[in-house]
Amino acid sequence: MADMLNIALPKGRLGDKVYDMFERAGFECPSIKEKNRKLIFENEEAGIRYFWGKPSDVAIYVERGAADIGVAGKDILVEYEPDVYELADLEVGKCRMCVAGPLDYEDDPDRTLRVATKFVKTAIDYYSSRGRDIDIIKLNGSIELAPILGLSDVIVDIVETGTTLKENKLEIKREIYPISARLIANKSGFKFKNEAIEKLLVKIAELKETE
Repeated sequence: MADMLNIALPKGRLGDKVYDMFERAGFECPSIKEKNRKLIFENEEAGIRYFWGKPSDVAIYVERGAADIGVAGKDILVEYEPDVYELADLEVGKCRMCVAGPLDYEDDPDRTLRVATKFVKTAIDYYSSRGRDIDIIKLNGSIELAPILGLSDVIVDIVETGTTLKENKLEIKREIYPISARLIANKSGFKFKNEAIEKLLVKIAELKETE
C-alpha cells in the first residue's frame, strides 16, 4: 500500500527498544512480536508497515526510499553521511565513539599514528582536525585485538560500558562524540507523509516528557 508509513528498524536489542517506544506512542503492530522469521510486518488498520534491517543498512533503506522513516545510530550518520533528515534523538542506545589504546601508551607526535577501526571516515576526520598523520588499518571485527597484537597503536571504536577494553588492558584515551539512536526520514517521504510522521514525532516527544 503506497499510503502506508514504512518504518525500518535495526535488528537486535536497539530495535526492540525502539519498537517498544513506538508501540507506547500508539504505532503498534502486534504481528511483529510473533515468533517467526518474517522480516515485514503490517498493521493495515493503522497504516503502518515495519521491517527489520541490519543496523548499518537502515539508513540506506531510508535514503533510497524503501522506508519513509527509520532508526539509525549517530555513528552510522556520521560515518556514511546518508542524504536524509535527522528528525529526533530517541535517547536510547547510548554509547560513545572513542579513541582507545593500551594503558601505558603515549602518543609520539614525531611518528605516524597507526589507527585500527571500521569507522574510517570518523577516524580520518578526527585526526585531520588535530593535524595528526595517521595510517588507517581497516578492520571489521574484534578491533581491540589490533593494539594487543601490535598491529596498531590505538583504535577508534564504539564504547558502551568499557568492560571489553578493561578486560583486554585497554583504556579510553579520547571521546570523539556521543552516540544514540536517531529517527531519520527520507526527504521525499517526509514531504508526502508529513502528517503521519509529525504525529509520531509529537507522540514520542510526549512519551519522553513523562519518563
